[in-house]
Amino acid sequence: MSAALDTATVGTATVGTGAVRPVVTGLGVIAPSGLEVEQYWASTLRGELRIAPISQFDPDPDRYDATLAGEVAGFEPEEHVDKRYIIQTDRWTWFGMAASRLALADAAYDPADHDPYATAVVFGSGSGGNDFGQRELQRLWTRGRAAVSVHQSIAWFYAATTGQTSIRHGLKGPSGVVISDGAGGLDSLAQARRVIRRGTSTVLAGGAESGLTPYGLTCHLSSGRVSTAATAADGYKPFDVRANGYLPGEGGATLVVEDPAAAAARGAPRVYGEIAGYAATHDAADHARPAPDGRWLATAMRRALADASVVPGEVDVVFADGAGSPDLDVQEAAAIRAVFGDRAVPVTAPQGFVGRMCAGGSALSVAAALLSIRDGVIPAVGNLDTPDPGYGLDLVRATRRTPVRVALVNARGYGGFNSSLVVRAVDPA
Repeated sequence: MSAALDTATVGTATVGTGAVRPVVTGLGVIAPSGLEVEQYWASTLRGELRIAPISQFDPDPDRYDATLAGEVAGFEPEEHVDKRYIIQTDRWTWFGMAASRLALADAAYDPADHDPYATAVVFGSGSGGNDFGQRELQRLWTRGRAAVSVHQSIAWFYAATTGQTSIRHGLKGPSGVVISDGAGGLDSLAQARRVIRRGTSTVLAGGAESGLTPYGLTCHLSSGRVSTAATAADGYKPFDVRANGYLPGEGGATLVVEDPAAAAARGAPRVYGEIAGYAATHDAADHARPAPDGRWLATAMRRALADASVVPGEVDVVFADGAGSPDLDVQEAAAIRAVFGDRAVPVTAPQGFVGRMCAGGSALSVAAALLSIRDGVIPAVGNLDTPDPGYGLDLVRATRRTPVRVALVNARGYGGFNSSLVVRAVDPA
């Protein structure tokens, strides 16, 4: 660990006495390990590896260095999305709309029962409508512009899922989209908190992604950080001695985030936890390479804890970004040690089971953290066989039963984005 990490000067963030700490009252998940929350969670706790050969197109190994990914299997859009939206949207939007429908049902929240301006939508996005765009560009090349769908102009767009979800449910609150790659899921929840503190009672937040197309995979490969392993067990392995890059995944999560007073007034059936703290930084180093150390991730972690009025000793688990590249994992491990010192806080990264989903992945990590709080259990680091002892972390090797009240979630995005979010249990009134 560098001296710079130990001595980095970190400003503190404070929460005013009257600042609202929003609560999460609903979860919706679409993932390679399940098409709803309990399926996903049971698969995760069983430690099931859901990486497999890509089936959505033929990733000829002579043309693509990577042929494995975490695909969402068995998803029939007609079962989850109104037919009128299917023709004009991409697979990633189907996932986002499906997860939103599930989250609203889980929260027992029907937007039609509320003022339309009382509900907003803020999603993170990392890649947009790859599948739709790939198809329409192929039509342009082979059949000319008349063959291109009029919906191409909106289906690829980063804000498509936000817009279509708003239209589907008649939501007129202040909505938007956050573009920060893998950090986007956390950043969307931070924006949801801002929206609620400004007076909107309910926000749908999170993110979903689907980039398993020739174009999408090519973009992933351009980073130079995708695993070229031939088997799933040898692929995405966060914090493992054989870590060799990540494998992409698709899916994500939507969270129903509410003003706690509004949730109580309507009799919300459950509260998974509160968004207690958040902070973000940027490496400001290079557009393609991370900073030489993890000081700015450590800064984000410290500021998120300060924002939550939490000291490191109160954190029960860290859900790590777990990039799966040795250099990035070394940086994150150093940042965690810089924040938590010699205390062996449990560290997990269950995304190793399903692949990295850009903004959808960090939203899914928050859902997993809240489920850990609910059930008093920490899932294992995905696909971890032999932890690298040089990281100096208490890496969770198998599902661990233990009370969880405070969880810190990390996420990083390509280009230098660092975000950390604290979720905490809420005691019954």
